[in-house]
Amino acid sequence: MNDTEINSTGDLAGQVAALQRQVFTLLMALIVVSGTLVAYLGYESHHLGKDIAVINSQIVQPYNQKLPAIQSFVSQLVTFGKAHPDFNPILVKYALVPATPPKPAPAAPKK
Repeated sequence: MNDTEINSTGDLAGQVAALQRQVFTLLMALIVVSGTLVAYLGYESHHLGKDIAVINSQIVQPYNQKLPAIQSFVSQLVTFGKAHPDFNPILVKYALVPATPPKPAPAAPKK
């Protein structure tokens, strides 16, 4: 009985040592994968920053330069809509003027 206990204790110690090696190996693999992911995301972030700068210079800046002309055109459309009521549905459709609620029907006379 003593021999069996000694063998099982030695076997248990071997299993624990094997588990410790496996856990250590898995932790190292996790560190390598995490480091690789962080490096890749940093690389992508760097390139996205450059892309944003290009988009800003090609799209946003010209839009901001033309914005006063756009606003002037919209205000002219609203002025035209005031002079021509049949044009109002188009202005309402594109939310350039608020929709006017329909007038309530007159109340029925009391008897």
